[in-house]
Amino acid sequence: MQPRNMSMSGVVDLAAVKAAQEAKAKAEQVRAEAARQGGAGAVSPADLVIDVDEAGFERDVLQRSAEVPVVLDFWAEWCQPCKQLSPVLERLAVEYNGRFLLAKIDVDANQMLMQQFGIQGIPAVFAVVAGQALPLFQGAVGEEQIRGTLDQLVQVAEQRFGLTGLVVDPDAEPVAEAGPAVMPAGPYDALLEAAVRALDAGDFGGAVQAYRNVLSDDPANSEAKLGLAQAELLQRVQGMDPQAVRKDAAEKPADAQAQIAAADLDLVGGHVEDAFGRLIETVQRTAGDERDAVRRRLLELFDVVGTDDPRVVGARRALARALF
Repeated sequence: MQPRNMSMSGVVDLAAVKAAQEAKAKAEQVRAEAARQGGAGAVSPADLVIDVDEAGFERDVLQRSAEVPVVLDFWAEWCQPCKQLSPVLERLAVEYNGRFLLAKIDVDANQMLMQQFGIQGIPAVFAVVAGQALPLFQGAVGEEQIRGTLDQLVQVAEQRFGLTGLVVDPDAEPVAEAGPAVMPAGPYDALLEAAVRALDAGDFGGAVQAYRNVLSDDPANSEAKLGLAQAELLQRVQGMDPQAVRKDAAEKPADAQAQIAAADLDLVGGHVEDAFGRLIETVQRTAGDERDAVRRRLLELFDVVGTDDPRVVGARRALARALF
């Protein structure tokens, strides 16, 4: 999924008839359950703009997208165009009065989200509607274009998914920043939380060890497996000189280690298909232990992206053809 200017044809492709019906039914079910529980109540204008991190993404974005379109603003403190775009999005979020929710994501602190959305430059703006993600635009575009895009997003959310947005009360008190909802503690929650904190702090070695501690007792723990693959990838690229690595890979197309290192950089930079393609081509060029090392690294990168990702599914087929 690459950032690009939004077109409604892209939305229609993303929300094919069957998928749209299922998503709308899910959204209606969520709203009906909320109504049975007394409803979530009105929100204040201040609650229409939120900060989101990797730990809260499912709760604050995926779950909320069943009741309101969530617009994602990927930004960084050093990004000058972000400082032009973000205030406009924040003002429009209040002006649209609950028709969409603005979620701000600091890419420096949430590199895996940046990677998962395939972002190559910021500012980048996406939307999530009923659990489905779509790119809106990249760069500090003009307000007129932003309004046009938001109008189309709101229309699609209402007509295809039945999302009418949030009720806003100017007199309502803002929701306190209370952190994640309290859930019953699982046997490995403390270790998993420690791993996430280590990732956020850039302590990739500490995150790797925390995830390994979980897997030593629970080898099937899917959260720890995914976290370990991500932490190991970030640890590997931490000390790399990107220019030197890419030069080495270009000069040695059949060198397994050179291509493996370049593929790691490709993936961290959001170039998922380039990383997969590079390693599949290297499998074809190598044999024996070198070929096996490339194959194993490719399988590790599959775990980072997610086994259900269509790019992984396609790359698995291509790997099978290269091996057999």
